[in-house]
Amino acid sequence: MAAASSSKTTVYAALAGNVLVAITKIGAAIWAGSSAMTSEAVHSVVDTSNEVLLLYGYRRASRPADESHPLGYGRELYFWSFIVALVIFALGSGVSLYQGLVHVAAPERIEDPIVSFIVLGLSFLFEGASWLVALRRFRFDAARFGYYRAFVRSKDPPAFMVLLEDSAALVGIVIAAGATAAAVWLERPVWDGVGSILIGILLGITSVGLARESKSLLIGEPAHPELARLSPDEIVAALSVEFADEKRADDIEQCVISLEGEIRKHHPSVAALFIKPQTNARFHAVRAKRRRGSSQSHQ
Repeated sequence: MAAASSSKTTVYAALAGNVLVAITKIGAAIWAGSSAMTSEAVHSVVDTSNEVLLLYGYRRASRPADESHPLGYGRELYFWSFIVALVIFALGSGVSLYQGLVHVAAPERIEDPIVSFIVLGLSFLFEGASWLVALRRFRFDAARFGYYRAFVRSKDPPAFMVLLEDSAALVGIVIAAGATAAAVWLERPVWDGVGSILIGILLGITSVGLARESKSLLIGEPAHPELARLSPDEIVAALSVEFADEKRADDIEQCVISLEGEIRKHHPSVAALFIKPQTNARFHAVRAKRRRGSSQSHQ
């Protein structure tokens, strides 16, 4: 529960920062008429919408199990995380690329670049504060495994989503500032459009990475020993266990009860546990058959 609470705090911090950033960028985009600033404004609006979707996902996922969903609703968080990745791609990347191509084809002079620079500076401060909150949530795992491995191992989408979104936002602000400076000082307005295209590519790469990891969580992936630190507050576990041949049904039942008790003692976040009696040879035979079937289907 502590991990889930910490991640939700990270999302709230990101939401507050993105609202402030979006308001300032929208005003600057209207005032200066900058394509790169417009792309950044769209980026911040998309990020704000994403935090709302993640909070909605938290609310949906926290519902208790019922007759129609005996395993609970925990995976709804993964679903909404996947939707967030699609929103970044469809809206953030798509609109930025469109804006960039339009302004490269027909460059327009930036009316008041000073306003753009001031707004970009303020936006960097707001986004930086949100980024620090997200980094603090993710830093412990990253220090132990490295950022990439911690990202892949994590079972808590908002924890890495907010950090990746904020990182992309900071890089996007730097790109927008550089494009605006080049457009003004070199007197080449086309650089404003180029900046939007680069921001669109950045958002596209970010969305692909988030979608890939969210999809992996949605369809299911194996747990790691460090699961307690890298996961949200509910886990569904399935085990294949080989019992000694001389064990009777009553003995197996007692073994299962004991095993379940030990697992829940060390991992209280396990919401449902399924134990299947299966020999080691049979387990590996089934896995090999599935791999061969998967390999043939891709040929």
